[in-house]
Amino acid sequence: MSLTANWNYPTPIRFGAGRIKEVADTCATAGIKRPLLVTDRGLADLPITQATLDLLDEAGLGRAMFAEVDPNPSDTNLAAGVKVYNEGDHDGVIAFGGGSGLDLGKVIAFQAKQIRPVWDFEDIDDWWTRADSEAIAPIIAVPTTAGTGSEVGRAGVLTNSETHVKKIIFHPKIMPSVVICDPELTVGMPQVITVGTGLDAFIHCLEAYSSPFYHPMSQGIALEGMRLVKENLPKVYADPNDIEARGHMMSAAAMGATAFQKGLGAMHAMAHPVGAVYNTHHGMTNAVVMPAVLKFNRPAIEERISAAAAYLGIGGGFDGFYDYVMQTRADLGVPDKLGALGVGSDRVDDLAAMAVEDPSAGGNPVELTLDAARALFEACI
Repeated sequence: MSLTANWNYPTPIRFGAGRIKEVADTCATAGIKRPLLVTDRGLADLPITQATLDLLDEAGLGRAMFAEVDPNPSDTNLAAGVKVYNEGDHDGVIAFGGGSGLDLGKVIAFQAKQIRPVWDFEDIDDWWTRADSEAIAPIIAVPTTAGTGSEVGRAGVLTNSETHVKKIIFHPKIMPSVVICDPELTVGMPQVITVGTGLDAFIHCLEAYSSPFYHPMSQGIALEGMRLVKENLPKVYADPNDIEARGHMMSAAAMGATAFQKGLGAMHAMAHPVGAVYNTHHGMTNAVVMPAVLKFNRPAIEERISAAAAYLGIGGGFDGFYDYVMQTRADLGVPDKLGALGVGSDRVDDLAAMAVEDPSAGGNPVELTLDAARALFEACI
């Protein structure tokens, strides 16, 4: 038998409308008595955040918050967060928000008591074993968007502020101890964020499904995750208060991040450097490059995508699936080219070089060479 693989699946999830009210109980479950809530600047003063702090305060857990988080979190944000965490003598993190707040919150909990620099724990080989695992604080994740799925991930994405390169920081104990998925927290999202995060969830599933690696559990989860997005993203776009559809989108987001243990691909390999250099929204960037990468990968994935199309109720095999992607992007207001996101053609060579070095590139079903990456960026810009 030639097949061999290492598998790991997620953590306890409290799913349902109104379950944010259990945040104090989740702290007790995780053994946290002095939590630091980490979120982004945009969420800091919103009612959902203040109400969560009220719940913590009422339970005697304080209302400490760190919100100096950029849309693409950096090592500068991390250093500031670690300082607040240590000076406040906190013993755990509540990572609250979209991908930026979740990722930085998790990495603060991981890095606060480490003695080595964070870049020593990049997701390369077994570098994670360098960490003092006993020093990693417990994490509770509370997503307020339905896209990244970072709430069920064992890593955080961090931008190097000097090189503008995104790195993946990995450790098994970065996986949150408990997750609260409350779709009521996502109702107030701006429409553009609903679209960007929703398509990010779809692309997580799509790239995992297309990855050549052997992981049949991820394969099945990715397929069903795509179905949930196909059926429910148009609903929340049309009616932001559709709580049932919001719940299905939160499930799809967690499923995408679970599935991409199988691998990601060129869509993410391209989106990561674009986000790091131009500070674009990650999910929207993925959505813009999706058609070009689908075409590029067609020789390796046509049969697999045809099977997915049939499951999703899309006729016409690969071409039908591609047409569905194009129509969905148009219906949801996704820009056709990266130029609409402020990406110029002057750094194509730099972006291509960063893309082929990105860890996601290794999961692409067709080898992402430097020439191929350059051609893809030129087509997308």
